[in-house]
Amino acid sequence: MSEDFNMSMRKFLKQVGVTSQQAIEEALREAGPEKTAGKSFQATMVLRIEGLDLEHRIDGTITDRAE
Repeated sequence: MSEDFNMSMRKFLKQVGVTSQQAIEEALREAGPEKTAGKSFQATMVLRIEGLDLEHRIDGTITDRAE
């Protein structure tokens, strides 16, 4: 794997992380604390890369309480 490819992949993954966090925070703000405080939400992220036959799924929980 070339250095250019590696840097391109890292840039893409950083963009995914930053924009995903922004979208989640916006959705939580729009829902309001009465719907979000102390609650957990199931989340799924799917990464597809055409041409590589890749589909990678991550399931997790986003929570507003210590567990």
